[in-house]
Amino acid sequence: MSTTFHEDVSSNVLLRMKEGGFDFARVHPIEFYAVFPAREQACAAASNFRGECINAQVSPRDDGAWDLQVSKVMYATYDGIGDFEQDLENLVEPLGGVVDGWGVTQELDTSPV
Repeated sequence: MSTTFHEDVSSNVLLRMKEGGFDFARVHPIEFYAVFPAREQACAAASNFRGECINAQVSPRDDGAWDLQVSKVMYATYDGIGDFEQDLENLVEPLGGVVDGWGVTQELDTSPV
């Protein structure tokens, strides 16, 4: 997938997040995804992500491939997301993986008005 495509998608998602009232002033767990043909490659990639603000999980898909989900606590910025996504791509491609996007859960304010 081309870098330009990733940039366009990220720009659009971040714009929609801003329009939806997302709180960019604080850190959030941002999920990054990659797909691998086999569990061994997904686990090899996951072993590179351990730490206080980062976590990785491997799970099977219905189509026989394997998902890698890397969660990193960070600010949701265009450059930060792009840099991490590029680092992830550099790590997973030699292992046969493909980057499959990113996402973040927006917490809704449930306090009374």
